[in-house]
Amino acid sequence: MQPDDFLTTSLRAHPRGAAVTRILTAAMRAVDPTQLRYPKLDEVLNQGDGEILVLGVGKAAPAMCATLGASLAERPHRGLLIPKRAPVHAPAGFEVIPGGHPVPNTDSLRAGQRALELAGGLKENDLLVCLVSGGGSALMTAPLPGLELDNLQALTRSLLACGARVDEINLLRRHLDQVKGGGLAKAAFPARVISYILSDVVGNPLEAIASGPTAPDPGTKAEALGVLAKYDLMGKVPAAILRALENAPETPKPGDGLFARVENFIVGSNALAAQAALRQAQAEGFHPEFLGDAWQGEAREVAKALCAFFFEPLRRPICLAAGGETTVSIRGDGLGGRNQELALAAVAELAGLEGVLLVALATDGEDGPTDAAGAVTSGESLQRARTLGLDPDDFLHRNDSYRFFAALGDNLRPGPSGTNVNDLVFLFGF
Repeated sequence: MQPDDFLTTSLRAHPRGAAVTRILTAAMRAVDPTQLRYPKLDEVLNQGDGEILVLGVGKAAPAMCATLGASLAERPHRGLLIPKRAPVHAPAGFEVIPGGHPVPNTDSLRAGQRALELAGGLKENDLLVCLVSGGGSALMTAPLPGLELDNLQALTRSLLACGARVDEINLLRRHLDQVKGGGLAKAAFPARVISYILSDVVGNPLEAIASGPTAPDPGTKAEALGVLAKYDLMGKVPAAILRALENAPETPKPGDGLFARVENFIVGSNALAAQAALRQAQAEGFHPEFLGDAWQGEAREVAKALCAFFFEPLRRPICLAAGGETTVSIRGDGLGGRNQELALAAVAELAGLEGVLLVALATDGEDGPTDAAGAVTSGESLQRARTLGLDPDDFLHRNDSYRFFAALGDNLRPGPSGTNVNDLVFLFGF
């Protein structure tokens, strides 16, 4: 990505707009999958003489797989790639099955079944290399016996609509799917497994990223049922879901012997992207500060909490960075995503303030079902909206953040990034 990819109406007009775009670009380049390092890979590849199988699943799978090229060039291997979109050039020797996202579809089902088939055919001296990134939970699915795809689709839609956190959604997925919650490692046993993981989950818990196909699951079925109770979904989800949670065996737990030959490495994260952005901010003359990478909750409430920092006695110019993943409880029929909703909720909070900008960004370049990655809000956004006859509160009520910022020209549209490490919010004070 280039700095110009992030220009919006507000950033084009702002005297420090170019600096802001360079800061955003630095964040994205730090987690570019083509630049990732894979620890121990060459060592592991040189240790055995068995078959090598590569499984890439998630939004960043094509780019992560391309990075393996040099290491695998001289070694016979085959692979399965499960991305959101088919790459223009598929790697040689790879079967490609793009899945559905954010709700699994029949292609996700085919991908999950194929992954289990391939992993299940491995022997003790074989090696399974997994490249895991965000989106993998929906892109690859293999429902437990007694469950149908439409059961999982209905559950996913209900959880997304009520604003459940991604870790809560993935807790349920792990207990309803044969490939999640250590299921892929179980299928591959006793082969050796090494996983390289690009984290899109707050705190980087291995079991939550793509629902932990190669990680032990510390969560329980009882806790999964608790999520349904929390959001009043016990009587609203398919009955087959409840039967599965009550009758299915528990997922493999930490300490289970099947993980003795499994290694999991986090190779990219939200914090890494934020810190790269803050280094660039310092080079641009800002006073940088990291607000942490654990911001969660309703997007409009997080917006209020973050905007409060503008009223702190901080030395300007400032660049504050916050990472995490908010949620949106859908109340209206508008178009948008959690980052655009956060930016829209900030319009009223920043109204009339001089020298402030808030930039909310989905690092995968896709915020909700839109072509925008997020949006930019300034102290002038409210007045500009009123000049156009727009009421921000009305758009917020209808969850229509995309159309609001499209009218102002302040949607961020850098395009799909090929990576995914959650969301970033930047607060700039001049």
